[in-house]
Amino acid sequence: MKIAHVVCVFPPYRGGIGKSALDFSEMMITDGHDITIFTPLYKKIEEEDLDIGIKIKRIKPVFKLGNGAFIPSLLWSLSSFDLVYLHYPFFGGSEILWLFKLLNKKTKLIVHYHMDILGLSPFARLLSIPSRLIEKSLLKKADLITAASLDYVENSDIAYFYKDNKEKFRQTYFGVDTEKFHPLDQKEKQVIKKILFVGGLDKAHYFKGLSVLIDSLSKIKDRDDWVLEIVGKGDLQQKFIEDCIEKGIEEKVKFLGSVSNEELPRVYREASFFVLPSVNKGEAFGIVLLEAMASGLPLIASNLAGVRSVFVEGEQGLRVKPGDVDDLLEKVKVFLDNDDLLFKMAQKSRQIALEKYQNKKITDRFNNIIKELS
Repeated sequence: MKIAHVVCVFPPYRGGIGKSALDFSEMMITDGHDITIFTPLYKKIEEEDLDIGIKIKRIKPVFKLGNGAFIPSLLWSLSSFDLVYLHYPFFGGSEILWLFKLLNKKTKLIVHYHMDILGLSPFARLLSIPSRLIEKSLLKKADLITAASLDYVENSDIAYFYKDNKEKFRQTYFGVDTEKFHPLDQKEKQVIKKILFVGGLDKAHYFKGLSVLIDSLSKIKDRDDWVLEIVGKGDLQQKFIEDCIEKGIEEKVKFLGSVSNEELPRVYREASFFVLPSVNKGEAFGIVLLEAMASGLPLIASNLAGVRSVFVEGEQGLRVKPGDVDDLLEKVKVFLDNDDLLFKMAQKSRQIALEKYQNKKITDRFNNIIKELS
């Protein structure tokens, strides 16, 4: 089939929505589909089509705000496709797709529900009104609705629609390259534990909860058995650096910036454990958790719908109350003080990555969903 992905952001922009659009496209390619990505042109991008055969169309929007963009040209650009895969939310794009489906009933539409939108500015909330008004109608017009976690959907802003339309929904786990992300062959016990955080440091990813982690670790700044490594960049990075200085932990926190895709697996492998301290439903799954588990890392992650379904509490990691500095501190101390527990959880993390999230298994499951509309 000729398939179009419509997504608000796409690599090289770092973020879960863009990465998942790329991952889904790569899975579809293996089944012989012809894939084109449609995404806003926010700034000049040097690379275009990917070596694996995915075409990329970066379209200059009529209007943009944050990761939202109004692109009316999608209305005629998508007319030759058999299937359109909308990555939702996409303010400015979803309205056009709603109208497109209204005018092109034979073209199949899948809506992938990534997450609820929280923390919008008053102006952004005003601009999101059209998208919210057509949301239910858009979901009705969709032939299928996919999501990484039905646990998340059941607790999301579209729970009302899911309750009465469960037959439309399909769970599509994200996958991980377990050959690229793997543990060290032999990992010695680390006297100084490396705590790893990976996530965007921009306003769009405020929900990642890095400030909660910094506040927690500042309470044990006198301990000499830990360092924190932070992968990511964005407009909030300087604020986080200043927070570390203010709390007296700047010597124990390393900001690694935007690590290349080639170097990222090594950063995971050399860490002791991984922390995802997200504060609200802006975090729907956490692809970084899969990369961490494939790399043999125990997890500490917030007890949020979607996130909590990625791993088993007490097996691959520990859950924490979202935004709770003291609870996070206690879980960090559990790992700092228990090498045997770290070792056992590391083994189980790698095991679940191989058994449940390995790319090959996820690809087969995903392509079976696409075949439903062939």
